[in-house]
Amino acid sequence: MKTTSTIQCRDFSCADIRRESFIVPKVDVNPNKISIMMISEAAPEKRSDYYYAGPEALFEQTTVLAFKDAGADVGSVQDILGIGVYLTTAVKCGKTGYGIATATIEHCSHLLEKEIERFPNVKVYMLMGDVAIKAFNMIAKRMGEPRVIPAGPTYKIRGGEFYFRGRRAISSYVQAGPAFFVEESKRKMIAEDIARALQIANR
Repeated sequence: MKTTSTIQCRDFSCADIRRESFIVPKVDVNPNKISIMMISEAAPEKRSDYYYAGPEALFEQTTVLAFKDAGADVGSVQDILGIGVYLTTAVKCGKTGYGIATATIEHCSHLLEKEIERFPNVKVYMLMGDVAIKAFNMIAKRMGEPRVIPAGPTYKIRGGEFYFRGRRAISSYVQAGPAFFVEESKRKMIAEDIARALQIANR
């Protein structure tokens, strides 16, 4: 089943995105078998670098490395799906600058909310970076829920126990794209967070 093939942006009203790079996962997966939803920042500038674009895609390469760092026996995004992990982005278009406006995150969080609803058996939400955290908190607020991840730098809060409707939420750093290679310390923390998520999902 292509779980998110019907999720589309209707107006592309955001000023700081690349409309031509809009993409949502259209991957065959049984949504009932997904136990971890990993949400990173934004779609890549080139669609060929997206998670499900093939082994040469940058998002696939860095994410597979992150899971290997965590001790997972994977060699591809299909392997990651096979262990129950679904990969997506908070913002569905590529960004035009370094940051992403709050209004853009808010607008796209409605699409992410629809995506989240497709996976009823998720045990862990992995929020990879500030944009994913902000989008997730916006969704929780619209649902009448308290803020899921508290304010503060990720290195201070990432070890906390946070929940959304009884399911764990883990704050971490962006694992998709070139930023993954910038700081060795962050790469180590990403691996620790993935290992923790896999442990929770397999209980």
